[in-house]
Amino acid sequence: MEVQGKIKMIGETQTFGSNGFRKRELVVTTEEQYPQHILVEFVQDKTDLLNNYQVGQGVKVNINLRGREWVNPQGETKYFNSVQGWRIENLQASADNMPPAAPAEAFEPATNLNEEDHDDLPF
Repeated sequence: MEVQGKIKMIGETQTFGSNGFRKRELVVTTEEQYPQHILVEFVQDKTDLLNNYQVGQGVKVNINLRGREWVNPQGETKYFNSVQGWRIENLQASADNMPPAAPAEAFEPATNLNEEDHDDLPF
């Protein structure tokens, strides 16, 4: 799955526990009628993927949905979801890599038209 939008916030890398678990958060604001602010977590070595990005950039983020179960001390079961990023691309860079469209003047007008040929196209 993927999320597209503009970067609203890039958090600092956080380290947890004695094993050095790393996490970094990114908020992407979608560009639609009702924009959504989606929090995406990058973990471990993926935290470094955010180093070359800045607030305001248009990006496409590939994500996985993660869910986990937790039983609290009172014996109640709770469920938590997270959105985990594993790849990020600059949208402007992908648009720049598109081949340019040929200008209209590059095409010569047709000269061999026969007005009596039947046009059977349905539109």
